[in-house]
Amino acid sequence: MSLSPFRLHPLALTNMPRSLLAMILILLVLHQDNWFWTDGTLVFGFMPIGLFYHACLSVAAGATWFWAIKYCWPVGLEDGSTGEKSA
Repeated sequence: MSLSPFRLHPLALTNMPRSLLAMILILLVLHQDNWFWTDGTLVFGFMPIGLFYHACLSVAAGATWFWAIKYCWPVGLEDGSTGEKSA
């Protein structure tokens, strides 16, 4: 079976740990914040708390996607091969 480099491997979701799926769902829920909209607190004396919250959320999302790539990236793509036979 030849896989396109742009398609998710069929076993990627079954091999992904449940903790990773849980982390993705937690980030999706935490992204929907309503509690800092009216808070005027400044972090470090200049940054609104809502902006700081989203900056931290972005760092957590980046770390989570790095973790997801470790489990979902197809093995054959590292060496440049696409799984097709050359003529």
